[in-house]
Amino acid sequence: MMPDYKQIYTDILEEKFPEKLSDTAIRLKLETLHSAFDILKFNQLIFGETEYTMERKNQRLRSYDKESILKILSYQKRNELTNLQVSDHFKISRNTIAKWKRILNDD
Repeated sequence: MMPDYKQIYTDILEEKFPEKLSDTAIRLKLETLHSAFDILKFNQLIFGETEYTMERKNQRLRSYDKESILKILSYQKRNELTNLQVSDHFKISRNTIAKWKRILNDD
């Protein structure tokens, strides 16, 4: 059972950013929120880059589904990035990325 992200973000937009609701790109993205990866990208689109301290607190509450993990790891492979570079890009611990690789290679 997954949360209804479309409804959650629609409520946030109506309450805090009503001017962004008229943006067609945001409306389109809102319709395609399926994975944690999509949510992260949409969140960044709406709120922009957050402050480091606030981002640090939010990082502890994130969780990723297998589809999102695979997208992140394929992004790393496609762009030939190190764990450190990927961790900086997605704001994830490099140790987490290494753990994902280790777990997925065992499957």
